[in-house]
Amino acid sequence: MLKGINMSTQTITKKCEACTYWKPNAAHTDGECRRHAPQTIVFNVTSDAKFESRFPVTKAGDWCGDFSAK
Repeated sequence: MLKGINMSTQTITKKCEACTYWKPNAAHTDGECRRHAPQTIVFNVTSDAKFESRFPVTKAGDWCGDFSAK
């Protein structure tokens, strides 16, 4: 546990769904974190490598240190 931080309180009050940087999906169960630029990912389709940029997907109840209240 980090000194001076109550983790149970932080996960309840500072979760993604309450963050200004989070864009929820239609069901509001997960969404995209828009705090930073999209990240490039590599994936295989047939025998070719493909590249794409995407924002990280998080669950509504997740949290991180970059939280900013809406």
